[in-house]
Amino acid sequence: MSLFEELEQELDCLKSKNNLRRLPATHHRGREVEADGNVMLNLSSNDYLGLATDADLRAGFLQTFTPDSFLPSASSSRLLTGNFDIYTRLEERLAELFGRESALVFSSGYHMNAGILPAVSNVRTLILADKLVHASLIDGIRLSSAKCIRYRHNNYEQLEQLLSAHHAEYEKVIVVTESIFSMDGDEADLNRLVRLKRQYDRVLLYVDEAHAVGVRGEHGLGCAEEQGCIGEIDFLCGTFGKALASVGGYVVCSRTVHDYLVNKMRTLIFTTALPPVNLMWTYFIIERLAQFRDRRQHLQRLSFQLKEGLLAAGYECPSTSHIIPLTIGESGATVWKAEELQRKGFYALPVRPPTVPEGTSRIRFSLTAALTEDEISKLITTIGKR
Repeated sequence: MSLFEELEQELDCLKSKNNLRRLPATHHRGREVEADGNVMLNLSSNDYLGLATDADLRAGFLQTFTPDSFLPSASSSRLLTGNFDIYTRLEERLAELFGRESALVFSSGYHMNAGILPAVSNVRTLILADKLVHASLIDGIRLSSAKCIRYRHNNYEQLEQLLSAHHAEYEKVIVVTESIFSMDGDEADLNRLVRLKRQYDRVLLYVDEAHAVGVRGEHGLGCAEEQGCIGEIDFLCGTFGKALASVGGYVVCSRTVHDYLVNKMRTLIFTTALPPVNLMWTYFIIERLAQFRDRRQHLQRLSFQLKEGLLAAGYECPSTSHIIPLTIGESGATVWKAEELQRKGFYALPVRPPTVPEGTSRIRFSLTAALTEDEISKLITTIGKR
């Protein structure tokens, strides 16, 4: 069998299990998406605060530009000529907002998670990672030379047992979690993790706030702000590409960690820097983040409304956030349900293996503050009883 025949066979296998993916052809119209001639309300975007579709916000940003300041490419890595002044301004502002010594910005959240852990670990490192951490974190763990044990999702009793049994065998232990989990929409108890960390020497805490920054906390800084433990997290990470409507990732950390990553993190060193125009937009949003409190509160109300509607309809719903899974189970039935919702005006997509385990295929609703309570009510009615 040739290589191409082997690949075709694997694609056919995916298709037979209703797990074959194709890039969707869509046209964006603000809060709506057009696909195959059908205009639908977008329920699959990570634009949690509705900032990416806010025309007034974009217009205000564009007024700050001149032809000289509009720079669409950095044309180099940060360690060569790509480290424009806006990088320094943004990182200093992030450190100030979070009350930490330093911050470091990356080209993407994937680069962030795939690069930090390999840089700061070695064969004498143990990584204890929540079973449901994002694929980018899993890839970072695989690229590292550390020993890794995955603990059951949010099972802190098992985590404590693992810490007790293994921490003395390693130079350092890194506990890795998300704050809001991307598929179930539930969240970690960060203060409990901080308490566990304090019980043992040489334990570090890595938290990815990708789905929490912007939507949680009084100033929109995430679950760590909401739970009052920003200063206790050694690697407090997040992304600009979701609620903040931009692109890139960041870590707030100590100055020592910052300097070490600049020298050792391959996904920072060996990639072209973000275009200055994107960094300027990020800075523009960051400066206004605290002002979006009403959007955060509205999003919280919508999330509660949809979750209660699903529970009343007989579905299980573990979510405590704006990410609301409608778990169907079998992939074919999930695809059919998503297509039904699309026919009725809701752009919701199926999530299937390998993103989620076999038998747990789901429709993942990503709610945004641009939605209304009436639209959520209509969605609940359209979903119907289990």
